[in-house]
Amino acid sequence: MPGQGLVLSQPAPQRGGSSGGRRALRRRAVEMLYEAAQRAADPVTLLADRVGSTAVDPIGDYTISLVEGVAAHRERIDELLAEHAQGWTLERMPPVDLAVLRVGVYELLWSPDVPDPVAIDEAVGLAKELSTDDSPRFVNGVLGRIGNIADRLRAVL
Repeated sequence: MPGQGLVLSQPAPQRGGSSGGRRALRRRAVEMLYEAAQRAADPVTLLADRVGSTAVDPIGDYTISLVEGVAAHRERIDELLAEHAQGWTLERMPPVDLAVLRVGVYELLWSPDVPDPVAIDEAVGLAKELSTDDSPRFVNGVLGRIGNIADRLRAVL
């Protein structure tokens, strides 16, 4: 069964063009989406509070883009997840896996600078870091199914 909780770690570097830098920014976005879900809070409001706070590390531009993008397209993202998460409803999905999947779908469909295989691989990597042993396979399966039809989906967005 996919993971039940988020494993928090040391604050990650917030800027940089390397894949390691982007992974840290993705992770921060997943953490913020997870926290918003746990608090039943709006992720954009939580993001705005964090961006304006001096009590937390600065939020990187890519993290901001991911959180805002997932929030803006959440309805469509969730429709796709519900359709392609075979045997799972969104309500049954562990919140950390749902946050990882939302970021993955956003990158697949609305981030033209991120190749599809990279979006999937990065989401699987985050599932390995943040969730249980079963989660990477689950995330890979769901995003793989969506990735197989990503070109058609992007054509009608």
